[in-house]
Amino acid sequence: MIGVPPGSPVELDLRLESVVEGVLVSGTAAVEVRGECVRCLGEVYGQVQVDIQELFVYPGAEPDNDLASRLQGDLIDLEPLLRDEVVLDLPFQPLCRDDCLGLCVECGANVNKDPDHRHETDIDPRWEALRGIEGDGGKSYDVLEPAPQATKFPGKSARRNQE
Repeated sequence: MIGVPPGSPVELDLRLESVVEGVLVSGTAAVEVRGECVRCLGEVYGQVQVDIQELFVYPGAEPDNDLASRLQGDLIDLEPLLRDEVVLDLPFQPLCRDDCLGLCVECGANVNKDPDHRHETDIDPRWEALRGIEGDGGKSYDVLEPAPQATKFPGKSARRNQE
């Protein structure tokens, strides 16, 4: 989960223009964000910069859209606009780095700190019968390492489908 910490500063660079329908607000906003990496639960922090452009219509004016932002007297409330723009720009699954390895599925250790982290596991007895058909003499291999070379089965060569 990632978000803007409460009370953190917002840096605005805005231009307000008076137009026939109301006030056009355009510019950028920069906010600090903090959260957790979805893979390793480490801290994620950074800055998000969003572009803003919104027309605030004058009170009493008929907007083209029912959801149009309105001036409140002589005031412009930017909070809903900023919240919507920042939330839409936040990453759905924040990562501490692009190549984050995450946590070990068995013990929860952070694999980023120890990339050689491994466990010797016993095979479920129901799967033991399949060990004989595994290549390389029944030796297990890690799915993160390159797969072993396929072996040819004795017998007839492969036939192609013919139309």
